[in-house]
Amino acid sequence: MDDKIQRSKVPEVTFLFWIVKVLATTLGETGGDAVSMSMNLGYAVSSLIFIGIFVVAVIARIAAKKFHPFLYWFVVIATTTAGTTMADFADRSLGVGYPGGATLLFVLLMASLAVWYWSAGSVSVNTVSTPRIETFYWVAILFSQTLGTALGDWMADTNGLGYEGGALVFAAGLALIAAAYFFTTISRTLLFWAAFILTRPLGATLGDLLDKPLGSGGLAFSRFYASAILAALIIGCVAFLPQRAGVHPGKPQPTGM
Repeated sequence: MDDKIQRSKVPEVTFLFWIVKVLATTLGETGGDAVSMSMNLGYAVSSLIFIGIFVVAVIARIAAKKFHPFLYWFVVIATTTAGTTMADFADRSLGVGYPGGATLLFVLLMASLAVWYWSAGSVSVNTVSTPRIETFYWVAILFSQTLGTALGDWMADTNGLGYEGGALVFAAGLALIAAAYFFTTISRTLLFWAAFILTRPLGATLGDLLDKPLGSGGLAFSRFYASAILAALIIGCVAFLPQRAGVHPGKPQPTGM
């Protein structure tokens, strides 16, 4: 009977989804910094590399006929690494600063969601089942990941909270969203995108906590070592814990946000 259920091309949004999402966003921070800083390629060149990987990965993801967990999470990781270097390029190389970068990226994210809604009538992830909708989905994901990086850096670097304090602030924000999900009737689609955005700065601050020098409030792990550990954890979660595609609208809905 389950085979007759029409499913989307993205995973069910369960607790496991959010665990892997935080791991992926943390890997995006350490991996992006490893290429741009440790390999000394700079933010612009690193951004071009990761955007190229993202484009190729998205084309492969859209060409696939159904949900493939490893391919899906590979694209998510591509958005997080690209988001890391793109946000750093905007904030630091272009000189717009954290407030300017975050504002610009917020406008771009809202514009991408508005175009998606205008075109399809919904921005629910359960509707991602066609190439056109999936394109909107990945563009919004890329902007949300880049915005999250800028928010994480802004909170940790300029507000005196440090990486631990920034991580606690974003974790508290996610706890409030979870409470709203369980105890209110606020739109599940709105809560999903709010949580999706906030998991990125949480991952960014956790990544910075792992790989920044002790004098800067970090734990001074090698960026490559930290990235390898995070990648192994993600592969283990995807390989050994069950994931399946979300249910398309009009069919029985899965549990989870």
